[in-house]
Amino acid sequence: MKIMNAFKNIRSLQRLARPLLAIIFVFALAAVASACPTCKEGLAQNDPHGQSVAAGYYYSILFMMATPYVVLTTLGACAYRAVKKAQAQQAQSQAPVAH
Repeated sequence: MKIMNAFKNIRSLQRLARPLLAIIFVFALAAVASACPTCKEGLAQNDPHGQSVAAGYYYSILFMMATPYVVLTTLGACAYRAVKKAQAQQAQSQAPVAH
């Protein structure tokens, strides 16, 4: 019975070890993958130029994230208007003509 309990404890430790190792691996690589050298050095400075560089990166990231949504919304709106216009023309052509 003691052997079975010891075996269960080892299995539970093995299940816990994989996520724990993954978390340690992510935190160990965080310093290496934090940013490219140019960005990291530019943002590390405490002068006004470094702050403007940081603001520039911030706005460029926002712009890059918003662009696909703006393009897709524009295309969707154009398609919607084209469909509505075609439906209106079709309804107008099928309406009885009064003489």
